[in-house]
Amino acid sequence: MEKWTYALLLIGSISIPMIRSFESRVQFYRQWKALFAGIFVMMLVFIPWDIIFTHHGIWSFNHDFVLGWYILGLPFEEWLFFIVIPYCVMFTYEVLKYFFPKFYMPKTSLRISLALGVFFLVLALFNTSQTYTLTVMLLTSALLFGQVILKTHKSWLSHYYLTYVITLIPFFIVNGILTSFPVVSYIDAENLGLRLYTIPAEDTVYLMGMMLIVTMIFEFVKKKGQHVYT
Repeated sequence: MEKWTYALLLIGSISIPMIRSFESRVQFYRQWKALFAGIFVMMLVFIPWDIIFTHHGIWSFNHDFVLGWYILGLPFEEWLFFIVIPYCVMFTYEVLKYFFPKFYMPKTSLRISLALGVFFLVLALFNTSQTYTLTVMLLTSALLFGQVILKTHKSWLSHYYLTYVITLIPFFIVNGILTSFPVVSYIDAENLGLRLYTIPAEDTVYLMGMMLIVTMIFEFVKKKGQHVYT
């Protein structure tokens, strides 16, 4: 039964968002095209990254807690992770936009992007020997500066940050389980060595970068679709 650990964790995570996707108010299923476009683009970046880091042992997967099906060196569940987690986060994002449509803080969102972008860039430059730290900080910093250039703080970025803060709670639960068994193990020599319970601090930045890519494409496809039908 322990081989189902990762799989059951993913199934449990997506069960409620999937069922509620067909609820008459949010109707999240109508956004699947934009969602899966975002997930596809994100996976073009994060899957090769995952494969390379796994190959070099920067992180690894415990064979005792996965089903044993591997694709390019990654457990099948790890591939599903990049679908399930974005699905859950974007479902939350759409729910928050529906119930809090007036949540709009463009100046604050801009300042957050600039402050975090600079902070992550500094962390990267001062930790060039820690591969995970360097990579995730540089990528997320670039994405944050990208928001400044694209001026997304004038549209959806406020809801993105609200969603990120709220979804950190289930993220810590899921990732806490994954890293405490552990299903996933990290070499601390390749990161800051700073753990939030059993979770490397870099994982919170990893989530931010991953979901920035998904949200950018999600909103772009939605906007493009609205222009087609107007």
